[in-house]
Amino acid sequence: MIKFSCEKALLQNAIAVTSRAVSPKSSIPALEGLFLHADRELTISGYNMSTGIRTKVPAGVTESGDIVLNARLFGDIIRRMPDDMITFSADERQMVHLSCGDADFDILGLSAADYPDLPEVEDEYSVSIQQKTLRAMIEETSFAVSTNESRPVHTGALFEIGENGLTMVAVDGFRLAVRREPLEQLAGGAFSFVAPGSALNEVKSICGDVEDSASVTLGKRHILFEVGDTELICRRLEGEFLDYKNAIPRSNPISLTAETKSLIESIDRVSVVISDKLKSPVRCVFDHDKVFLSAKTGNGEAKDVCRLSGDGGGLEIGFNNRYLMEALRYAPADTVKIELNTGVSPAIIVPTDEKDNFLYMVLPVRLKSAE
Repeated sequence: MIKFSCEKALLQNAIAVTSRAVSPKSSIPALEGLFLHADRELTISGYNMSTGIRTKVPAGVTESGDIVLNARLFGDIIRRMPDDMITFSADERQMVHLSCGDADFDILGLSAADYPDLPEVEDEYSVSIQQKTLRAMIEETSFAVSTNESRPVHTGALFEIGENGLTMVAVDGFRLAVRREPLEQLAGGAFSFVAPGSALNEVKSICGDVEDSASVTLGKRHILFEVGDTELICRRLEGEFLDYKNAIPRSNPISLTAETKSLIESIDRVSVVISDKLKSPVRCVFDHDKVFLSAKTGNGEAKDVCRLSGDGGGLEIGFNNRYLMEALRYAPADTVKIELNTGVSPAIIVPTDEKDNFLYMVLPVRLKSAE
């Protein structure tokens, strides 16, 4: 038996958050469901055997118990309910009665006995960070997470927690993203782990644009992110993550300063002739206080000039337009410093001030000889 009442908006929100961790199709019907646990309060969980999301919902519980409901059906019903108090009751045969205003629904639930337990995360190491900071850091690195399963560890982002604060790193073999932010306090010493990119996208959606804290706890095999009343548990990715500090060349002879927005606009402009069918690198010639950009495909040819400060000495270098544009777009600064060396060396994008809160590296693309 299970019986509770709850505000529609709160229940709908909890279903939306937890459904993100539900398998859309599974050979185990319970995994397509949400696990409801009513005790002193209501807890709803979704779990696809790799990522689990659990959230608490303020509810008036009159009879405690557990049940599993198909996530899509439950969500569709609650979403269509009038904005009022919803009463929920289930009997020992898993028959569920939902009512709100004049609307009534009777659906069949599943036994909670078939639902797998979410992993427990031992509290070995833990750290707190503002939600909006964590959200921004994930946003500004996860675009560079690899989608290539041949190196599973790079389908996640590296978290390094130490005296320098929190550093996040993502790499996919073509570009690398590093973000760093200070931390208020550090409990339990320095630690590092790799979290799956797919789970981090969910963490990003749970974090609000608020200064409230989120906490990250590292267990032996899992990671726990706690944001308000919501917990996300995911497995750690095992393997050797790239030694990124040694992969980034920092003694580059050429240093230029660019306005992020105008450089993005110039790359975007010449990218018009590039498409999935007609691929071509953007050719950049870095000169004195300006860069000449061009692209040429079967669609036509596009050229533009973007003002910079510094002297590139006529260096010619090609880049994948999307990789260069994304690095600039996610860089959290209005102006950036671009460090270059040769036509086959990577471009390094860093802040113009003394801060080291971000670094993006983009590998060049070989240019065909000038036509």
